[in-house]
Amino acid sequence: MKSIRIIAAAAFSFSLLMSFNSCKPKNAGNAVNADAASKAYVAPGKYDEFYNFVSGGFSGQLATYGLPSGRLLRVIPVFSVDPEKGWGYSEETKPMLNTSHGFVPWDDLHHTELSQTNGEIDGRWVFGNANNTPRVARIDLKTFRTAEIIELPNSAGNHSSPFITENTEYVVAGTRFSVPPDDKNGDVPINTYKQNFKGTISFISVAKEDGKMDIAFQIQCPGVNFDLSHAGKGKSHGWFFFSCYNTEQANTLLEVNASQKDKDFIMAVNWKKAEEYLKAGKGRKQAVKYAHNTYSDKTHSATSEIKTEVTVLDAKELKDICYFIPCPKSPHGCDVDPTGEYIVGSGKLAALIPVFSFDKMIKAIADKAYAGDYDGIPVIKYEAALYGEVQKPGLGPLHTEFDGKGNAYTTFFVSSEVVKWNIKDLKVLDRAPTYYSVGHLCIPGGDSKKPNAKYLIAYNKITKDRYLPTGPELAQSAQLYDISGDKMQLILDFPTIGEPHYAQAVSADLIKGNSVKFFKIDENQNPYVSKGEGTTKVVRTGNRVDVNMTCIRSHFSPDNIEGIKAGDEVYFHVTNLEQDWDVPHGFAIKGANTGELLIMPGETQTLKWTAEKAGMFPFYCTDFCSALHQEMQGYIRVSPAGSNVPLLFSTGKNYPVADTAAKK
Repeated sequence: MKSIRIIAAAAFSFSLLMSFNSCKPKNAGNAVNADAASKAYVAPGKYDEFYNFVSGGFSGQLATYGLPSGRLLRVIPVFSVDPEKGWGYSEETKPMLNTSHGFVPWDDLHHTELSQTNGEIDGRWVFGNANNTPRVARIDLKTFRTAEIIELPNSAGNHSSPFITENTEYVVAGTRFSVPPDDKNGDVPINTYKQNFKGTISFISVAKEDGKMDIAFQIQCPGVNFDLSHAGKGKSHGWFFFSCYNTEQANTLLEVNASQKDKDFIMAVNWKKAEEYLKAGKGRKQAVKYAHNTYSDKTHSATSEIKTEVTVLDAKELKDICYFIPCPKSPHGCDVDPTGEYIVGSGKLAALIPVFSFDKMIKAIADKAYAGDYDGIPVIKYEAALYGEVQKPGLGPLHTEFDGKGNAYTTFFVSSEVVKWNIKDLKVLDRAPTYYSVGHLCIPGGDSKKPNAKYLIAYNKITKDRYLPTGPELAQSAQLYDISGDKMQLILDFPTIGEPHYAQAVSADLIKGNSVKFFKIDENQNPYVSKGEGTTKVVRTGNRVDVNMTCIRSHFSPDNIEGIKAGDEVYFHVTNLEQDWDVPHGFAIKGANTGELLIMPGETQTLKWTAEKAGMFPFYCTDFCSALHQEMQGYIRVSPAGSNVPLLFSTGKNYPVADTAAKK
């Protein structure tokens, strides 16, 4: 009967969702007060107060918006190829998308996480996750470029990441789909889930000086689905908290079969204790295969290394590193307040919000106040860890952020609203509608020790009637609220790329002064760099031709190339000689089956092109660079295979016709 009630509640919630999305709320037209425009307005030539880093979801990219204007400042390519910037098309960037499965040019980026020092955002890096083929990326906020991508073995569906500890000691990732470990036979019946499937938590170390990542260790856990997580801070530093669902260990029709029990779990991980076991040699060396890719701003190129080993700690054997706390059914979020004392669960099918106490959890562990175990992991009694419950806050609670003033803000997917409540007395203080079906939310610094309680941004799944229609696929949506007063005030709607999930925001002052304006040409260590037009050359090695060329306003050097033969593989190594801010150049050639190059000042990038047939092939600059941009072009002559046309290249010079004629 209990499971029937849960399923009925889920069906009721779904019907409510449909009704919310099928009609426009009566107050939708007047939800914005008269002074909203002035609060969101940023005058031409003025800067925004905050950078907002928003996941691109199924686009595989990360977007940067200014707040409060909602201006799209940049789309940062991460896990998907991007022809605008040549990401994944240039020879230098292709290795960044390498995996143990080969070149994977797409992924599903769900969450972003800014680096922290002493529990406060430091503006150095932002991390992103690849949900589909498990990976974690580090983006350098000096260049707004992806600097590193590491693949995660023993994982599938890297949804529960990339969340960090308060000094960015670790980026932590949990597998969404439990699967057989990589060193076990995966060719097993799916219905042997309970016997053969395991969940894995990965702890990725981050070097303090340069951010270099490495898989420090993994923890093997019971075969459940791990959802979102957050690290402890302050008094709870040294712990990590994960929401978990599918404790039924179902392998089919999870909407029914993973809704049989009253509760799922929050999993508390004592990573300081895990480190002790690691140093004591309690970890098992496991043979795996995963890619580790890094990009260099000196060589302007990436390298990919395949690694073959990780160290695994078994939570079932080492019983004091993981603990389960019962949580209302199907939790999606798990959030920790700025003091580190309160851990907020969700429970998508619950009509309440559970708030757990770190102090009570520690006491429960000391007292062994357990309700048994789950697959060898101690289960703490619900009441023993519970601080209290927020009663009747809304329908479909998902995610919570904090304002640093003792208040929490939680999104409700079904009732399409953000609800403000007090952490100490658990009373609802305010609620604001969203349009519609809100998922994640963001307060600048809202998961850190020091939130900036000026704005809240809601990231919505459905936007019907909010923007001009664009066919069956509508714009994705973010909504900006002023939370500086007692009541939340909606002040702006703005569309976003992809499907926004989690996002984080930081004061622009932490980042803008460190932004790289151009790369110094004298420091360019790319092996194919041309540091001046006098060093350009065209070299044939068999059927490979390397063209070391330059670009500057407003010509290429060389801009006439002859002697290329059908079947040749031509590598255009283009160096941008500019040493001025914001003067990139582009490079494209007719018939290229990859993309353009976008070359920043002082940088070298390479386009591989196959000369498939004889003919004349123009190339040109794709990025508007000057009044004579349209004149920035060149020609490549391709002759038949086996012809004797000499290899010639020039800039501003015409050879006599006899010099370039094919010898019959």
